Amino acid sequence: MRSIDLASRSGAALKRAIQAKQLPRAACASARSFSSTSSNNSSSGVLPPRYETLYNKYSEVRRVLGSQRLTLAEKILYSHLDNVEESLLSNTNGGRDIRGKANLKLKPDRVNMQDASAQMALLQFMTCNLPQPVIPASIHCDHLIVGSKGADEDLKAGIATNNEVFDFLESAGQKYGIDFWPPGAGIIHQTVLENYAVPGLMMLGTDSHSPNAGGLTTITIGVGGADAVEALVGAPWELKAPKILGVRLTGKLNDWVSAKDVILYLTGRLTVRGGTGYIVEYFGPGVETLSLPGMATACNMGAEIGATTSIFPFTGASSRYLKATNREQADKDAKNFENFSRGSGQDSFFKFKADEGAQYDELIEIDLSKLEPHINGPFTPDLSIPLSEFKKTVQEQKWPEKLSAGLIGSCTNSSYEDMTRCESIVKAAEQAGIKPAADFYITPGSEGIRATLERDNTLQTFEKAGGIVLSNACGPCIGQWKRQDDIPKGTPNAILTSYNRNFRGRNDGNLETMNFLASPEIVTAMAYAGSTTFNPITDSLTTPDGKEFKFPAPKGLEGPQTPFEAGREVFQVQSGAPNPNVDVAISPSSERLALLEPFEPFPDSDLSGLRVLVKVTGKCTTDTISAAGPWLKYKGHLPNISENTLNTAVNAATGEVNVAYDLDGSKHTIPELAKAWKQRGQPWLVVAEHNYGEGSAREHAALQPRYLGARIIVTKSFARIHETNLKKQGVVPLTFANEADYDLIDAGDEVATVGLYEMLKNGGQGEVSLRVTKKDTGKVIDIPTKHAVSKDQAGFILAGSALNLLAKGN
Repeated sequence: MRSIDLASRSGAALKRAIQAKQLPRAACASARSFSSTSSNNSSSGVLPPRYETLYNKYSEVRRVLGSQRLTLAEKILYSHLDNVEESLLSNTNGGRDIRGKANLKLKPDRVNMQDASAQMALLQFMTCNLPQPVIPASIHCDHLIVGSKGADEDLKAGIATNNEVFDFLESAGQKYGIDFWPPGAGIIHQTVLENYAVPGLMMLGTDSHSPNAGGLTTITIGVGGADAVEALVGAPWELKAPKILGVRLTGKLNDWVSAKDVILYLTGRLTVRGGTGYIVEYFGPGVETLSLPGMATACNMGAEIGATTSIFPFTGASSRYLKATNREQADKDAKNFENFSRGSGQDSFFKFKADEGAQYDELIEIDLSKLEPHINGPFTPDLSIPLSEFKKTVQEQKWPEKLSAGLIGSCTNSSYEDMTRCESIVKAAEQAGIKPAADFYITPGSEGIRATLERDNTLQTFEKAGGIVLSNACGPCIGQWKRQDDIPKGTPNAILTSYNRNFRGRNDGNLETMNFLASPEIVTAMAYAGSTTFNPITDSLTTPDGKEFKFPAPKGLEGPQTPFEAGREVFQVQSGAPNPNVDVAISPSSERLALLEPFEPFPDSDLSGLRVLVKVTGKCTTDTISAAGPWLKYKGHLPNISENTLNTAVNAATGEVNVAYDLDGSKHTIPELAKAWKQRGQPWLVVAEHNYGEGSAREHAALQPRYLGARIIVTKSFARIHETNLKKQGVVPLTFANEADYDLIDAGDEVATVGLYEMLKNGGQGEVSLRVTKKDTGKVIDIPTKHAVSKDQAGFILAGSALNLLAKGN
């Protein structure tokens, strides 16, 4: 692979990185604060600081709950409580009914932020006037690089285009002592897995796929920027105690089946709402047969079922991965911790697995030996189809049979194991003289992965076959993709990806691109066929000399035979103590970054005179509310990015996309009308259906409506992260007490709240209803609603936002 011409790059971040040598991976001690610097043993009574804190909290949990059996997730989660007794014994029937009822106030160990969301998180953190975060944090520049022609060219273009944002993030990292991973270093989830994740840790990540690190036995939860700021300033972070969904794995995966198929199958079984309010905990003998990257993949895509997070126990594969990523001491510390005790009996030991006899709220069993490859899509990740039935389904649904592109990698499937299994497919095809019939793209997850694959000649195999190796960044998965095939917008076409999300228009901005999700092995083989009806297990291709060729089963290595390479120094982490003399780089005339103005507080009364801006039908994801792709460049500029608010939402009355009607009947785009109502002081609400805000942890999907004048969102149900984000920004999320009442309210109707102000003043206690005056008839209808506002969240809403409250306290 060609070296990158660093000297020609613009951007202070990388210029300074070239001038100042970075620490090699093995020397980055700040990345491993959970581990000791010297070997410990259980008999010495000495633990690394984080494990000491974890054990002390765990001992409190055992004291409070007695002999109650705990799942692995509960052990780690409850051992991060700020006040164990208060959280576990308040309104929980003496600790017997914690799940789904207790409000847990947690103290995470660290926060990880990707560049798109870090902009707003840091702008909010700056208003708190602190010299540094209370806990460790990191910034990862991964979302703003467009995938197109290849890593070298794409990275240069991305740095030139986003130089202003990267300089802002780097300078903020220097000023506040936050680790900074420059563009090209890798995707946040893979970088976190390689550097920060260790068993027993609790992390927050400003990205919905942060649970990726659950594969290494951490509790890692995707949040919005305001949640991240809470943790950064040292305030307890609140979470409704999740229920626990147990997934018992037995058997062993067959040749063409991967861990990706476990979560593809599970997503189809549970749907995009089935995991809401749950932590998914994997256990059983089948777990021991999975690789660490495989477990991380299953946890990553758990976000698509709405799960709070997912987690696996500590296994032999976990130990091997820590060693392969040059973290032998972390492996020793984890094992020593499991054998450490300051008491008597089995409960005095913290084992990285569920207690024997622990109960799950729901239980699913999957026999890995009977699982077959699955393909999910299009337009939703829970439409799961076994590979053996996919051809028939494509033909029945009249989906495109031509495959336009196959894309592998991203944060979900970019491990050494994934890539070497795909490499075996490519080599077999090469020997038969066959080239991919569809465009073939490869995205390494990190510089460490890329460098190791290059060292071991895997990338060269892909490039020789005509594959395009993209930068170590999110690229097409997040909508940063400039396609090379010139398919016109609006043209139906099919792509296969090993990604985790496939909402309409997400990858390339074309609402008719059908993204089917599959394992990287299946994607690679089908890219050679160029057909969505090809089954690589049963079907054959014709070689140039007329022979029939059938792919052998993929073979790969769990990890490299020698430890992972750190990669080029320019892409290593910039880490150091806070420097108060650094000025955070924001130009007053910037179109990309803008300082935040506080939102106004809630009035001293119920709301009245609200109007329904739009009534939305169908799926309304965070992509729908705040699109990514080209809009990512405005993530640090709230007024500019608000111009895309709800711009792919479907109007329930007319079926039109991005159309709303003013009270005089005039037609507008949804953001145009919202902006006009803001200018004339007209507060508004949105009415929507199920799982509103599904998808990414995109805080802008809450910030933008709030900025434009939204005070309420009323739906049939919410996605967890988005519901929390709305409350953090002072918007009240309500659900219909009776779903059928969705039909009683329409765009333009006037709405007043009844009981809302009293509920907020009472710390979330009380009922709320909506008094609706119909626009056309003047008829008045009372619609009962439900809410999940806690005492702390009521305080956020009354103050105008969580940030307003946090800023007062600092």
